[in-house]
Amino acid sequence: MFQPQLGLKGSSDRQQIDDRLVHHPHVYEFFTAARDFTPEGYRHLARAIQYVQSQGIKNIVLHHPMTFHGYHSDVVAPEKEYPDLYRFIETTTEQLIRLADDYHVQVLVHGGYSGDQVKHMVALYPSVESARQAVYQRLDRFTRAGRDQIMFENSIAPVFAYCDPDEEDEILSHHYRLAFDISHCFIGLHGDNRGLQASLKHLAPAVVHYHLVDSMGLTHDSLTLGTGKVDWAPVLPLLNPHATSIYEINLRDQSNCQEQLDSHAYLCQIARHLRKKEKN
Repeated sequence: MFQPQLGLKGSSDRQQIDDRLVHHPHVYEFFTAARDFTPEGYRHLARAIQYVQSQGIKNIVLHHPMTFHGYHSDVVAPEKEYPDLYRFIETTTEQLIRLADDYHVQVLVHGGYSGDQVKHMVALYPSVESARQAVYQRLDRFTRAGRDQIMFENSIAPVFAYCDPDEEDEILSHHYRLAFDISHCFIGLHGDNRGLQASLKHLAPAVVHYHLVDSMGLTHDSLTLGTGKVDWAPVLPLLNPHATSIYEINLRDQSNCQEQLDSHAYLCQIARHLRKKEKN
């Protein structure tokens, strides 16, 4: 069974890093932003990776920047209509893969986001299916470049969502290394715990990384584990035991990861209860 290990998320800011490292996490995930891809920002990010590694952290994930000039970094964005955004996604992915090669770390790219923006982008294609194929073609290319150092995270949008078995089968057919955000799937299923469990079981062999996060199942709320409607006891045995994970929780204070720690304590309590039941 999957054993909860402490995975924390923060930026390349030294105060945030030190706040997380004092807890000796198994995984540190860098939340990057557009500023990390200026010449000085990129050098700063490289130094931050080396610093985290110098503190004994071997599992490091670089999360692709979420936004660019007010837009989500949606890979479905057509080059013709969104040339600057398209190029930003291309160049930043290339830069992250270079860091992954140099420092033996992992890169996470979103297969999609959510909201009116992505709906507008999808509507620029002849059909939702053609939009999906455009996403797959782009992710296929990123896979060839990043090989076993890149993974793709699920969206809540009509493209690259883990909600429908047929779409999941198509994703699996590409042999991607998957990042599974629990809340995104749960929200896409409108709070259906059984549907979430089915997706987790179906995709588990391809999942290399989890974002463990609770939700009410209505909107992107990123709640501390145990405060939403995800039923975590059935979830835990369905997670790939060889995957890494982090707690991707909204923080009251970005310099204090307490909500991530609270989530870990909650999941460890669930794991202890499950082990006790197995023994009995």
